[in-house]
Amino acid sequence: MPTMLLGRRTPVTSLLLVAIAIGFVAQLAMGRGLIELYANYGPAVRQGEYWRLVTSMFLHGGIIHLALNAWALYQLGSLFEILLGSSRLAGVYLVTGIAGSLASAFWSDVPSVGASGAIFGLLGALISFLLRRRENLTPQAKALLGQLVMWAAINVVFGFSGAANIDNAAHMGGLVAGLAAGLLLREPERHRLAGV
Repeated sequence: MPTMLLGRRTPVTSLLLVAIAIGFVAQLAMGRGLIELYANYGPAVRQGEYWRLVTSMFLHGGIIHLALNAWALYQLGSLFEILLGSSRLAGVYLVTGIAGSLASAFWSDVPSVGASGAIFGLLGALISFLLRRRENLTPQAKALLGQLVMWAAINVVFGFSGAANIDNAAHMGGLVAGLAAGLLLREPERHRLAGV
């Protein structure tokens, strides 16, 4: 699919990718102070600095962290937006991202940044949305569901492996919120006869 066409079909995904890129450029320009003010940090959140629950979703711990999350957001966000629409993508991304940030803030007192809570939320929402319709799915949609479940399982196992610098609370908070959101999502009218 040409990039220009994909961008037209996935404006929210494109906007989110630009936002996390701008966040990273701002980090490079402003240094550590930006992280200190806007990272998700449990003690600060519990003292009323609630903006951190959102701002931390647009900051990253380095170029590799940014690249991995940008790739995952590009893949999952584009798929979600094409299947379910731009406004639903924006809503699920924000709600599950905040849920992941809340889980992290109340589970850990270590500063945390990254879009992965929201990305896990999109993954969970797609899984539960498709699972609810599994008897009516096309073979391609069933294969997609299997791939999504496999990637969720791999990432959950990796998160619990004790690897350094992984905010597993944010991942699990986003995933659980996404699974719940997917149960509430109704398919867009254009998909009613398409087996999705």
